[in-house]
Amino acid sequence: MTPASASVRADANRRRILDDALVELLRDPDASMDQIARAAGVVRRTVYGHFPSRDALIEALVDDAAQAVAEAHRAGREGVADPAEAVARSILAIWPIADRYRLLVHLAQRSVTMEGIRARLTPVREACAELLQQALENGEFDSPLPAEALAHVHEQVLFGLMEAVNEGVLPAEDAGRAAVVAVLSSAGYPTKDAKRLAATA
Repeated sequence: MTPASASVRADANRRRILDDALVELLRDPDASMDQIARAAGVVRRTVYGHFPSRDALIEALVDDAAQAVAEAHRAGREGVADPAEAVARSILAIWPIADRYRLLVHLAQRSVTMEGIRARLTPVREACAELLQQALENGEFDSPLPAEALAHVHEQVLFGLMEAVNEGVLPAEDAGRAAVVAVLSSAGYPTKDAKRLAATA
C-alpha cells in the first residue's frame, strides 16, 4: 500500500468512526469507546489511533458540527439582500443541523464546555452581528443592544430552544420557525412580520 492510499484509507476510517460515533452517542450518551468501535466495525485500537480519548472524539464531533453550522449559515443568507430575511433564512438553514447535533451539545458540555462550543461558533456569531448591524442601521430592528450583544443573545436563544426540544417542551418540527420568530422579535423586529418570514423564508 502506497503512502497516499494509506492516507486515504485512514481518512475514510476516521470519517466512518465519527459518523458511527455520532449515531451511537445520540442513541446512548454513555457509549464507551468499545461500543463506538463495534458500531464502526473496527477494533478499539483503530479508534484510539485516531482519537486518544473519548473526550477527543467528542471534541472532533463538535468541530464537525460547528463547521456544518457555519456552512449552512453562509448558504442560508447567500444572495439575500434584506438583513431580516437573511437572518430568517440562515436560522432555517442551520436548524436541521442544530437539531441533529442538539443532544451532542448537551453531551459535549461535560468535556468541551459551553465556552469551547461557543468559541467554535465565533465565525457564525460574527456573521450574524454583521447582519444585525445592517438591520439596525436600516431601521428594520429596534433594540437598545448593539449588534455584537444581540448576536450573543440570539446564540443563547438558539441554545435554549435546543434544550427545550431535548426536554420535550417544544416539538422538534416547530422549533426552526419558532427560532426565527424568537430571534427576530428579540431584536425588535415586529412579531407579525417575523411570523410571516418564518412561514415563507
